[in-house]
Amino acid sequence: MPNNRIAGQEPLSKVNSFRVMTVMARARHLESQGRQIVHMEVGEPDFSSAQPIIDAGKRALDDGLTKYTAAIGLAQLRECLSVHYRENYNVKVGADRILITPGASGGLSLLANLLVRAGDGVLLSDPAYPCVRNFIHMMSAQPQLIPVGVKQNFQPTLEQLDEYCTDKTSGLWLASPSNPTGTILERSKLKAACDWAAARQKHLLVDEIYHGLHYVDDLPSVLELDQSAFVVNSFSKYFGMTGWRLGWIVVPQEHVEMATILAQNMYISASSISQYAALAAFTPEAKCIFEERREAFRRRKDFLAGALKSMGFSLSENIQGAFYVYANISKFSDDCEKFCHEMLEKHGVALTPGTDFGDFESKSHVRIAFTTDMESLELGVERLQNALL
Repeated sequence: MPNNRIAGQEPLSKVNSFRVMTVMARARHLESQGRQIVHMEVGEPDFSSAQPIIDAGKRALDDGLTKYTAAIGLAQLRECLSVHYRENYNVKVGADRILITPGASGGLSLLANLLVRAGDGVLLSDPAYPCVRNFIHMMSAQPQLIPVGVKQNFQPTLEQLDEYCTDKTSGLWLASPSNPTGTILERSKLKAACDWAAARQKHLLVDEIYHGLHYVDDLPSVLELDQSAFVVNSFSKYFGMTGWRLGWIVVPQEHVEMATILAQNMYISASSISQYAALAAFTPEAKCIFEERREAFRRRKDFLAGALKSMGFSLSENIQGAFYVYANISKFSDDCEKFCHEMLEKHGVALTPGTDFGDFESKSHVRIAFTTDMESLELGVERLQNALL
């Protein structure tokens, strides 16, 4: 009898589906049948890529710049990022420590392979971006979920880090701003987390994917505080290059060689066209476009948060970054998946269930994205009001 058992299947059995993608697929199917759907589920800006980026990508194609780059990425792009850290964070990050990756997801996967071993525990917030815990499961390791809510500003406290840390814990992974909550780690709390990890000889990784899309005056990079930390970032969100699939990581000098070897084996190189296009993201013209869009997101945030509160949703007072509202739906339902299904099927509003992001109080939450234009947001709010009030 043939053995159908797949080697290594056990860790894969713990990998969950990405629910938001299922919601989006269903919403698009309904649209194909003639339904008008308001998309408030997916974390993708509605704006197209900035014109300087599009033009640079076209020039790269016309010039035949379609061959592999080095596994670590274009030297010019890594130098642009080094300057970006100096100008925006007043911190020196050598270009040799920066690796260009196929999206932030490619960077997270690489870092999981670099930092996590079978049997390890890794401290994560709950709720958090779902792919992070799945990458840890893929390494036959254990996500050590720390329940955080409004009381903690959806970020783990030092007391919680001590409580959930075990002798198997190898590292701490944080996100600032967070997906799905939009909260940040203020400078003092981020410094405290750095000190905590250093004192216990745990690696520290910070997801800074939503940097740039923040609504506070001070959003520090962990690299300002701890040069031994690992960082993952992306061209998708602030830079508006989702479909180009481009990100980067920053690693300490002593890990550059192994990170490079992993990159060579895992993906050879990120898209050459995307990398040449991304060079234009650092031009003054593009930066002006990004800042205009950030202000548009701020206006949407203020409108949506106010409207949801008036309906009876319970929200965090601190939507400090990203483009999401993590809303408590307890007034209306105790089952977020049923709630989201009903809002989509009956009322044409696509939302993401809180169960996508963890276990802690997840059934009483939904993530609502303000990644669509104001007219659509107003329509979505109107439909929610008609459904709930």
